[in-house]
Amino acid sequence: MASFLRSSAAWLSSFSRMSRWSSSITSQSKHLYNFAQPARAASSSVPGHRYGGKVTIVTGGSKGIGEGIVRVFAEEGSNVVFCARGVDVGKKLETELNDKWPGRTMFVTCDMTKESDIESMVQTTVNKFGRLDCLVNNAGWHPPATAVDDMSVDDFRYLLNFNLVSYFIASKAALPHLRKTQGNIINLSSLVGIIGQEGSASYVATKGGITSMSKGMAIDEAKHNVRVNVISPGNVWTPLWNEFAQSAPDPQEFIKGGEDAQLLGRMGTIEESGKLCLFIAADATFMTGIDFVMSGGAELNYGRKTQMD
Repeated sequence: MASFLRSSAAWLSSFSRMSRWSSSITSQSKHLYNFAQPARAASSSVPGHRYGGKVTIVTGGSKGIGEGIVRVFAEEGSNVVFCARGVDVGKKLETELNDKWPGRTMFVTCDMTKESDIESMVQTTVNKFGRLDCLVNNAGWHPPATAVDDMSVDDFRYLLNFNLVSYFIASKAALPHLRKTQGNIINLSSLVGIIGQEGSASYVATKGGITSMSKGMAIDEAKHNVRVNVISPGNVWTPLWNEFAQSAPDPQEFIKGGEDAQLLGRMGTIEESGKLCLFIAADATFMTGIDFVMSGGAELNYGRKTQMD
């Protein structure tokens, strides 16, 4: 009994010391990290909206995933500048969103293969709104399936320039402004940049390059508190997906195959793409250099993958 009491007394003494040590550490931690008021981006100037008062650029924003991103950011109070080559569709979306949501939306024409156009888009944004908080690089193209033997070197270079180099140019132009606001870059890559895709060596190369470049930028820009992240979508229903389906011998069978590629048995939506983008920009403030795979589980489990006849 005496032995038990001595052990209990020793345990209580040790616990008391640990409690005092824990209280001291907690007090220091609160001082160091300010738990009561976590470090976040500047508060919203549009009450009740998650990205109110912020300024966002979305490339390729007139349709598809880009359109979904523009819609969600405008709804959540961000001023959004988006670009594309097609004027009519862009202007129509601009008018619709300005009549509907608190964030101001502005469409500009931009050829993403031209460095001067990209730089002008960024400068136009800053001149209009006085700041830049988020750049979403989304513009790109997926060419029809082509075997390497049938792919010209010029075609390969063009796609690298359009899908990858344009992201670098836009990021380089935006970074001086993003450093001032401690903003962020979100680069749209693709699931196939991770798992590959038949007849798409050039496209896969561009998407893998986007992901790798983003990780490198995340390291370089951390000292400025600028975050750089990636979204890698799988099958998302867009006008381009529909275009591919309509060119297939049996469009409905083609679409069903696309849906069945996901564990969830459907394709993603452009709205879901926009919501993930908003989460990264507004809420994921401790995440940088991350590849957010938005795939419905397409890369999981075994499937019939043999290429042998």
